[in-house]
Amino acid sequence: MDWLYSLFIEHSALQAVVVLSLISAIGLGLGKIHICGISLGVTFVFFAGILAGHFGLSIDPQMLNYAESFGLVIFVYALGLQVGPGFFSSFRTGGVQLNMLAVGVVLIGTLMTLLGSYGLGVSLPDMVGILCGATTNTPALGAAQQTLKQMGIEANTPALGCAVAYPIGVVGVILGILMIRKGLVRKADLEVKEKDDVNKPYIVAFQVHNPAIFNMSVKDIAQLSYPKFVISRLWRDGNVSIPTSEKVIKEGDRLLVITSERNVPALTVLFGEQENTDWNKEDIDWNAIDSQLISQRIVVTRPELNGKKLGSLHLRNHYGINISRVYRSGVLLLATAELTLQLGDRLTVVGEAAAIQNVERVLGNAVKSLKEPNLVAVFVGIVLGLALGAIPIAIPGVSTPVKLGLAGGPIIVGILIGTFGPRMHMVTYTTRSANLMLRALGLSLYLACLGLDAGAHFFDTVFRPEGLLWIAIGCALTVVPVLIMGVIAFRWMKVDFGSVAGMLCGSMANPMALNYVNDTIPGDNPSVSYATVYPLCMFLRVIIAQVLLMFFLS
Repeated sequence: MDWLYSLFIEHSALQAVVVLSLISAIGLGLGKIHICGISLGVTFVFFAGILAGHFGLSIDPQMLNYAESFGLVIFVYALGLQVGPGFFSSFRTGGVQLNMLAVGVVLIGTLMTLLGSYGLGVSLPDMVGILCGATTNTPALGAAQQTLKQMGIEANTPALGCAVAYPIGVVGVILGILMIRKGLVRKADLEVKEKDDVNKPYIVAFQVHNPAIFNMSVKDIAQLSYPKFVISRLWRDGNVSIPTSEKVIKEGDRLLVITSERNVPALTVLFGEQENTDWNKEDIDWNAIDSQLISQRIVVTRPELNGKKLGSLHLRNHYGINISRVYRSGVLLLATAELTLQLGDRLTVVGEAAAIQNVERVLGNAVKSLKEPNLVAVFVGIVLGLALGAIPIAIPGVSTPVKLGLAGGPIIVGILIGTFGPRMHMVTYTTRSANLMLRALGLSLYLACLGLDAGAHFFDTVFRPEGLLWIAIGCALTVVPVLIMGVIAFRWMKVDFGSVAGMLCGSMANPMALNYVNDTIPGDNPSVSYATVYPLCMFLRVIIAQVLLMFFLS
């Protein structure tokens, strides 16, 4: 039986790997269990670690510190890569209002944390831990722990507060949304309302009857002060063609145009007459409509095209084809000349078979190459993130310089590389499954270490009088900001309830609550608003957790 003792009890690298793997496997398995439609998912690894620590299981402290730090770095960097492409675009018109409301949720929780620390006699590290649990934000907890270690202060207590408040954080957002729905929302408020998405392509046919553009080239017409559009097909005398920029438009030509829906009235004035046919139905057989042309989806896989503008390739003029749609991460984009290409973009190309084969060679279409993860970008990004996190930043009024640390540095670099990497011709593409794998692996490792470290004192803390106080504080930190900003957004700002609910879930980084909202509210507004506010709120909570401790404990 000595081999069992060495495998599970005796401290070694082997024992650390076995224990952490076992905790992660048990936690992930139990996390799939749904109670009232809610599951904790990967977070159950945290509680599996707490139970293991409570029953005396431990690993070498240095191994624990290494595994916890490594898991946290991998998780936050992959998270930054994921949210990066949508981080700055979330501040565009429409997203600004939702982001400001979500920031209000963050700031109210932060203010309540400070007031609770001074008014209730709970130490600030404990309150920050409770806040992280109440907002189901483990990256912020990691940032807080790293800050405390830099300051030479015991770093375990925030993990206890997070563990106590986390279950309340999961259900508290749902409870707050339910209270708003029962008190303020009417049945009519839940009806799906269409939104105008300026990036969503809309297909429409026109007949040219405007004398002002007769005998003008497509290039000259495009330079007029009208909205952006792409002419996909031109019908003339019973023949269909892909018009190049030099193609001359004549009276009576029928044009199939791709634009955004709100631009249709202006383009009707430009071309002359809009046809009534609905070209946006899912079941249209394009190859049957124009048998001379074929439509094929081609994937951009050549690294040298990463970051280039679509118009710079001159595909339409060189090969006589047209790109009608671009799919990126499940989002449909308008194929304008200014669109910056990224590896993995899927382009719908229309043209003759021989021409499409030539374009396929230009774009790559080697799908297998995308399945190989680009680990160079991952490791270089981690190094840059750790270097940024180690830079001391002097803040007036704070005696100790602030460092972004293991959590703040990598997430910022991840966001920047995810956003600007393609523009600098950096190959940062990772498949969605690869990114999820990195995040799940890193988070599981981090939570297993976190729970194992906190487990020895967890139940002693919960069953003390302050444990009940922590639970009550966690409930308040979850429900009160949700109620205040939810009422403001719905009643005063007149935001539809689906978007309000998604915004509240995103501001709390609570995908479990989002699943509930998606099941009970029709339409995709909750998911859209969640994705809009999630990047900024995740970033703010990671930074605020550090600034609070550095500023008020210095």
